[in-house]
Amino acid sequence: MSETNTTPNSAGTTELKLNGLYAFKEGMATVYNEQGEAVPVTVLRFEPWYVSQVKTNEQDGYEAVQLACRPKKAKNSSKAEKGHLAKTGFENGASLVKEIRQTLPEGVSLGAQLSIESLNKGDIVKVTANSKGRGFTSSIKRWNNAGGPATHGSKFHRRPGSSGNRTWPGRVMPGKKFPGHWGDETITVKNVEIVQVIPGENVLMVKGPVPGARNSLVKLVRE
Repeated sequence: MSETNTTPNSAGTTELKLNGLYAFKEGMATVYNEQGEAVPVTVLRFEPWYVSQVKTNEQDGYEAVQLACRPKKAKNSSKAEKGHLAKTGFENGASLVKEIRQTLPEGVSLGAQLSIESLNKGDIVKVTANSKGRGFTSSIKRWNNAGGPATHGSKFHRRPGSSGNRTWPGRVMPGKKFPGHWGDETITVKNVEIVQVIPGENVLMVKGPVPGARNSLVKLVRE
């Protein structure tokens, strides 16, 4: 992968500040605030994002800034992707294309680089990410049901229990907690505080845990 493909328009890129940004989860750590209190934080890694499309009410019916990150190899890029991102500075397609809905900031243009300083220490944000996928699980594990007695020949240990009604209505009611796929869902956590922003190291720290596995994509939007 060429250097120009890794950092599109790196020569004359302008830093753009939005109401939020995307970052990648690194893990958890502990920092100490000015009062000497230990604060659990999630460390997020920020990578370069570039404006790939500006959406307007006239053309798209809403206002948003589309962002692209992580250039693809030529063999993995379609002709449509290359054409869409040509003015952004990407030689090929991008692995990640996301958007942030907001009123368009002044001076937004294709190829502008998103600034990590879009968020500052002390900001309260809404965090959205995909939770860890845990596969097919029983109703006991999936819904935290208590289960039955473990002894005295009860024969009811980790079963889901009765699932229906009598002859009427003769069907399983919506919302019954059955076994099934657990996790891998979009989770949003509100009122999360930005503890620290380190532009030189492309690192953000937010207070408390964040949904998702390590290296998963996390969206942060100022509330």
